[in-house]
Amino acid sequence: MQHKVVILGTGGTIAGVASEGASDLQYRAGMLGVDTLVAAVPALQGQPLESEQLAQLDSKDMTHAVWQQLGRRVHHHLVRPEVGGVVVTHGTDTMEETAWLLQRVLAPAKPVVITGAMRPASSRQADGPRNLADAVVLAQEPGAHGVLVVMGGVVHGAADVRKVHAHRIDAFSSGEVGPLGRLDDEGRFQRARAWPASDGLGIAVLDGDVGAWPTVEIVTSHAGASGALIEALARNGTRGLVIAATGNGSVHQAIELALERAAWADMAVMRATRCGDGAILEVEGASAAWPSAGALTPAKARVELMLRLLQASSA
Repeated sequence: MQHKVVILGTGGTIAGVASEGASDLQYRAGMLGVDTLVAAVPALQGQPLESEQLAQLDSKDMTHAVWQQLGRRVHHHLVRPEVGGVVVTHGTDTMEETAWLLQRVLAPAKPVVITGAMRPASSRQADGPRNLADAVVLAQEPGAHGVLVVMGGVVHGAADVRKVHAHRIDAFSSGEVGPLGRLDDEGRFQRARAWPASDGLGIAVLDGDVGAWPTVEIVTSHAGASGALIEALARNGTRGLVIAATGNGSVHQAIELALERAAWADMAVMRATRCGDGAILEVEGASAAWPSAGALTPAKARVELMLRLLQASSA
């Protein structure tokens, strides 16, 4: 028996519509419902699918409340024995953050596949239908598990995926580790390396009032940096801070001094490299006083630190 695939819609460019004559860069995201997206893909007709609309937003405006709802609904469907996998349609701007949040919370034993589009549904060269068809194929792939991202026929793991181009179709990369695999033009999947594995924190970590979730911000280390922003965040009660560090996790001395002065605020600090590729390799030095996020991008490091603080608060 072929297992059911549940498709959860959250909006994004894949559901975007442009006015007549507008370019593929001028459109309103999240205008179409997930049922409309599914109906536009001939390859999905007659397949054992369920669809559910969770949100209709531009993913630049993703909220903790939507994340909480999405995590709960993905978990709800994954525990259903008749469901073999879940697909999430999502905007590309914060796709990597949502992917990492779901991976860290759920570490699913079934595939959770996130997909979207770089061109709106109204485009004459819309990429959303192919991406959605590929996502369903991947959600049915025997042995697949974990949170995966598929865009342009390329499959990425949640830990590695990042958006690397503002508007090109091939806007996503897994950096130096490479993708997990690819789907050919016939929709056949070729795996290149092992499925991702990690321990999940459990869906309960997302419980409670999202208004009480710890505030975690990102500050970039750069030439001419000052500590003013860090000191302001400390006074404002910010619980966590990710430093988008230069190179191999190095931090401007003005920021280091500001972190030391703000130690009274008991902020948790994590360093992530602002470089587009590579992981921080730990070395001795002043910056090493604050833990690194390894290969996580600053945006994913913010998610990681927030989840760690949530877990600590519920212990």
